[in-house]
Amino acid sequence: MPTADDSKTPLERYLGATIRELRQSHDLTIAQVAEQAGISRGMLSKIENAQTSAGLDVLNRIAQALGVSMSTLFRNFDVPQGGAQLVKKGAGMEVVRKGTKSGHTYHLLAYDQGPRKTFEPFLITMEDKAERFPVFEHPGTEFIHMLRGVIEYRHGQQTYVLHPGDTLTFRGDVPHGPERLIKTPIQFLSIFVYGQPTEE
Repeated sequence: MPTADDSKTPLERYLGATIRELRQSHDLTIAQVAEQAGISRGMLSKIENAQTSAGLDVLNRIAQALGVSMSTLFRNFDVPQGGAQLVKKGAGMEVVRKGTKSGHTYHLLAYDQGPRKTFEPFLITMEDKAERFPVFEHPGTEFIHMLRGVIEYRHGQQTYVLHPGDTLTFRGDVPHGPERLIKTPIQFLSIFVYGQPTEE
């Protein structure tokens, strides 16, 4: 069944709740804030309960009575709801890449949602110096950030020696991959960023 509050806009409900929260956080009574703002206690109570609308002048006076700026009253209005994806340490899904063997693991750190992948972040660990790696090619751009160990990495005809803290960014469609494991264990972040599809 509809309530009396249903006719009020989300902004009125938000402002009422924000004013009440700020007032209570400053240990102020309705009477104290109303007096400072130059409005009646009944008026302030109705504003807090979204039973009436307040003009900008009244809101400004209420903000001053609360000791905050006018913008503070609106700061969190219409902010998108959060929906971050958290993968705890060690909980990334282990995946198998073509040509990889034991001693070489890929942990996928985020699971892209939607019909098209936009990026794939991997935590890659290599422990076997004797392992030989295939050449990789894929769409988009790859970004590597070294965490542990030392590796010689090939991209096209060039090779790069990467130490902890080094980064390497390159086109994924050029043949690339580990050339030599210099100091194991090796661990690095590898992020594939795929281009956005163009609209016809």
